[in-house]
Amino acid sequence: MVDHVHPAAWDTARLLAECESRRQRRSGPGGQHRNKVETAVVITHVPTTIRGEASERRSQEENRKTALFRLRLNLAQQLRCPLDPETDHPSETWRLRCRDGKLEISPTHDDFPSLLAEALDAVFACGMEIPKAAQWLGCTNSQLIRFLKREPRALAQVNVRRRDRGLHPLR
Repeated sequence: MVDHVHPAAWDTARLLAECESRRQRRSGPGGQHRNKVETAVVITHVPTTIRGEASERRSQEENRKTALFRLRLNLAQQLRCPLDPETDHPSETWRLRCRDGKLEISPTHDDFPSLLAEALDAVFACGMEIPKAAQWLGCTNSQLIRFLKREPRALAQVNVRRRDRGLHPLR
């Protein structure tokens, strides 16, 4: 039995060890301070070239945190990790967040990207069949669909794959 661990769920130090980070200047609101200081942050996961960017704040540290969150979210959506529903089990994070078939989490919470990655990996491993993925994850079909809807790009990705398999889109 192997617990499912996606790069979106790695601790910050482990993830950043595989990343390159750069600062840059960006134009836009913020006046002269923004144009003189490199507050924009771009973090790239080197093995996959997936990246996260942030430049909307005047603080480089705030932009770094936002860029890291966006990197995790992009990893969750773009990178699939093998999962065997017969031998693997949902992560402890998933089990703590999913109680009595209900999944409670905000799309802005730090755990959201790792849970999204796990949900997508389960859906892909179960051949895009929501009932099988929901059963493996320990939630209801409607809870899984509602969770995927919280990130429209993820839902769109699932619907493209479902259409390719002749299945109806999720709504």
